[in-house]
Amino acid sequence: MFPKLVTISIPEFLQGFLPAHFTLHSYGLMIALGVVAAFFISLRKTKKFGMDADKLSSLFVWVILAAFIGGKLFFFMEDIGKYIADPSLLKRALGGGFVFYGSLIFAIPTIVLWLRKNKIAVRPFLDVLSFAGPVVHSFGRVGCFLAGCCHGKVCSSWLGVTFSNPDSLAAIKNVPLYPTQLFDILVNLFILFTIYLVQKKQKFDGQLFLIYLMMYGVGRSIVELFRGDEARGFLFGGALSHSQFIAIIIIIISLFVWRKWSKNTELA
Repeated sequence: MFPKLVTISIPEFLQGFLPAHFTLHSYGLMIALGVVAAFFISLRKTKKFGMDADKLSSLFVWVILAAFIGGKLFFFMEDIGKYIADPSLLKRALGGGFVFYGSLIFAIPTIVLWLRKNKIAVRPFLDVLSFAGPVVHSFGRVGCFLAGCCHGKVCSSWLGVTFSNPDSLAAIKNVPLYPTQLFDILVNLFILFTIYLVQKKQKFDGQLFLIYLMMYGVGRSIVELFRGDEARGFLFGGALSHSQFIAIIIIIISLFVWRKWSKNTELA
């Protein structure tokens, strides 16, 4: 696809402070657009909590930092041997490649700690994330599709998409692959539609967020069946991918929390 959208030459008088060229990566652009969209969705839905743009911006800075560290850390850990053998690959991978669950696992504690510090009810805010999360995630998956990462297995049907750009992060080039990035977008859009319907009959605070986590866990586990970037690694003799294993753990935890929160409807 188009991992690099445009490369601009930096004027000579600035090259002592800046690199000779600036490249706009599609993955980074999509992430940025997703964050902006998620910010305005969150801002609209958190006014009832007394949060303004400045306060929400402060939270987003911490969440973005946590999500970046977690997503990249999990991405590198999936095939750490490759990066140890050739550290130059680390710089190349900065243009794309995150593990969603890594970002999620780092972001949620960051959000909870920030909310508690600022004395804002946690569970109602987490419900806001059930709307913002699928949106920023979908933008991110568009970036994955353009960059070539998170692709599927070899595909012989009309669904196949070929990554031929030499800068693509696809491990398999010039062969039709399942567009699992687009599959993930469909999962997120279906979750968003479901959350929109359920909110009208919501029974307790935090319910929407738990539905989001569980639905994505199921959807992601299905999408994993078509994933083709084998370097991510598998567990239990290849029975489960790392993401499927994490999804199962998150679903189990969500069910436990659901039982607890449904019995305690007080804000927390």
